Amino acid sequence: MAGGGGQHRGQLRCGRGGGGGAPSGARRYRGRRRGGPVMLRARRTPIQAPGGLSPPPSQPPLAGQGGGPAVMLEGGRSLIPGMEGGLPPPTPGRNSPSEAPSNPAGTWARLHHPLGSAGLCPVPPLGRLPAATETAAGTRTDTETAEGRRTDTETAEGRRTDMTAPSQPQKSAYDVIVIGAGIQGSFTASHLAQRHQDTLLLEQFLVPHSRGSSHGQSRIIRSAYPQEFYSRMMPECFRLWQQLEAETGTTLYRQTGLVLLGPPGEPELEACRRNLGVEEVLDAAALSRRFPGFQMQAGQVAVLDSTAGVLFADRALRAVQEVFRRHGGTLRDGEKVLSIQPGATVTVTTTAGVYKAPRLIITAGAWTGAFVEQLGLRLPLQPLRINVCYWREKQPGSAGLGSVSPCFLTLGLSQAPHGIYGLPSIEYPGMMKVCHHHGSPTDPDKRDQAPRSDLALLSSFISSHLPGLESQPAVMEACLYTNTPDEDFILDRHPKFSNIVIGAGFSGHGFKLAPVVGKLLCELSLGEEPSYNMAHFAITRFPGVLGAAQ
Repeated sequence: MAGGGGQHRGQLRCGRGGGGGAPSGARRYRGRRRGGPVMLRARRTPIQAPGGLSPPPSQPPLAGQGGGPAVMLEGGRSLIPGMEGGLPPPTPGRNSPSEAPSNPAGTWARLHHPLGSAGLCPVPPLGRLPAATETAAGTRTDTETAEGRRTDTETAEGRRTDMTAPSQPQKSAYDVIVIGAGIQGSFTASHLAQRHQDTLLLEQFLVPHSRGSSHGQSRIIRSAYPQEFYSRMMPECFRLWQQLEAETGTTLYRQTGLVLLGPPGEPELEACRRNLGVEEVLDAAALSRRFPGFQMQAGQVAVLDSTAGVLFADRALRAVQEVFRRHGGTLRDGEKVLSIQPGATVTVTTTAGVYKAPRLIITAGAWTGAFVEQLGLRLPLQPLRINVCYWREKQPGSAGLGSVSPCFLTLGLSQAPHGIYGLPSIEYPGMMKVCHHHGSPTDPDKRDQAPRSDLALLSSFISSHLPGLESQPAVMEACLYTNTPDEDFILDRHPKFSNIVIGAGFSGHGFKLAPVVGKLLCELSLGEEPSYNMAHFAITRFPGVLGAAQ
């Protein structure tokens, strides 16, 4: 997932990314996993194509939903008794890639968007998928260290064990190396592979993991942006997300709408309204009629973005990495980068090998600053630890809350200058995700030591605006943002080494834009003219960073 605070930024929210020659029904990782190629017999979930707009089926309540103290989760481990692995995944099916429908569930065909006509997309709600591995029988088993790294390996039968596979020779030369297999790096690598570039994608943790910014079940996707340069990218983002759904036969999106809440005349709220091309501004009575669970306060108005919804983040990351491998890409996880040696051929040394390529792209999230310092560049990147909070409904299934409610985002509220955002009850049945769009400065390798300082602010907002929720969180998780001072991205070539491209500082609103970000980083790396104006993403907008690179 992307970076951190800022009231107008789209909520990336953590809360929790095939080569040929594999047997039918198996997915092949082209790189080594702890010493050698591995086979993963992956069963595909059958794609349901429900007709009409009926609500999604209900889910059983979580164990321990009767109240009590907040349940703390770190690294994907639930402390709810009996739920240490999270909710089980949907019942697996046996669809092969060739059987996947080209337009699963008609997901994007009903958008309030130039891509399609109006209407909600009925998608079965997600259970919380355990961040683990999959056996041939469809169950998942794994272990995880305190550093968040998986310690399991995989046998030919698809079952993970705690044994290390024997070492085998590995390829060392590529056309492009991408460091960081989060959503930005994975889309970048996928674009490169589809352009017939022999691409190596490196990830320091074993995938999937929960130590960065791209994990979790949900992110907000929206057309509404105060900045026109982002809003112009969103139609292509929607189209590329649709394309990924069709190519992988995986549902990645649920349309919910988005309520933008702020004071009348608030500049960013007005800019969002203009960029959306909508005239209607909702007062408290109009909003309550549409969404009874919300209570606006005096001096507040709302604007509705009907194109918005929820991206299923973990699914999306797995899907784009699957496409990357299908196009011949190599993903090597569990390999921490130790050094980068620039030059006409860039040399990257990891804990498992040495790799060379004429081009390098760094999309390492909160670790990017340390990498570019090796290259004489000091970027103003601030990692933040974000509290991801889930709030239980006082009355389960109460009107206006739950899975049918919209997402929301506050702009310009005096009590929350960085913004508060929320998503409907998708990850945990009967719990809404409501989070402060800011956090505590942290070292990404020590993020679990950062304080949890914003619960009073969130509790106050819940009590006044969402009275149907309990005023204390039932579940808390953590995520990393990596912020720039202006909360705009860095997408640029290194000022001294033009064959090194940097994508960083996604400031908590980058996940939805990853398909276009990956395309732009691919274009920069290949020396092509970017598809969009890049002035807002240039390294040179920050004074003083070039002096360190000379």
